[in-house]
Amino acid sequence: MTAIFRAPMLVLSFLSLLAVAVPVPQARAADTEKLETFLEVTGFDVALESIRLSADAAPQMLGIEADAFGSEWSRLVGEVFKTDLMHEMALDILGKTLDDDALDHAADFYASEFGQRLVKAENSSHMIEDDELKSESGTAIIDGLVRIGSPRVELLRSLNEASDVEDSSIRAIQEVQIRFLMAAAGAGVIELQMDEPDLREALRAQEGDMRASIQSNALANAAYTYQAFSDVEIDAYAKALAHPTMQKVYELMNAVQYEIQANRFEEVAARLSGMQPSQDL
Repeated sequence: MTAIFRAPMLVLSFLSLLAVAVPVPQARAADTEKLETFLEVTGFDVALESIRLSADAAPQMLGIEADAFGSEWSRLVGEVFKTDLMHEMALDILGKTLDDDALDHAADFYASEFGQRLVKAENSSHMIEDDELKSESGTAIIDGLVRIGSPRVELLRSLNEASDVEDSSIRAIQEVQIRFLMAAAGAGVIELQMDEPDLREALRAQEGDMRASIQSNALANAAYTYQAFSDVEIDAYAKALAHPTMQKVYELMNAVQYEIQANRFEEVAARLSGMQPSQDL
């Protein structure tokens, strides 16, 4: 018998992933080999792999904990969020949308010594499973910077603005949740008490609180991730991200990451219809 859960009024606290990304005008599509190199040199391959860390938000949006499914949940996550599968999905989308000029611009920056240091720090931050610890550490750093009146706080804000963290995250949170909840309802996993337009309106009504939360979390995340970099380096990175071509690349990468996340959450919804909350003995 399919387990039925009534959806609560939308959990908005997942998606700590603050990927930077953007669609690039199609000139000549990049070939697969160049795309593979691009994913590695920019660290986007690790960002894709880290999508699985958001998987536990799926049952939470239904008002239950992932642990309620016991070992079945770990198996489901392993199957749905396969790294190779998400990697191929990214290659397919980028191969149709990312032109060589944009690819080369971003790859050249991240292939530099400075760029590789950034990628190493970002990769390490992406794959930390304890988001609470990272958030607390980042918040402590920000609190200390504020106490001494450091200009670094504004530099970090500029970095987040250049990577469009706030607006892209809001759009992504809304779209991923709506697609997941609609898919779960379609699979008979939940009974929604509102239709899609009402869901979108409910999310828009909470956008103010969501924006404030994202701003705070993004600042703490940036403080933690880039703590080993100087103020001059953070300023240089913000300026590099603000370049029009980099903006387009980042917008596309953001769109790709969140499309894959939404797609995988829809698959989770379909699979949950055959699962029962359980307790491993």
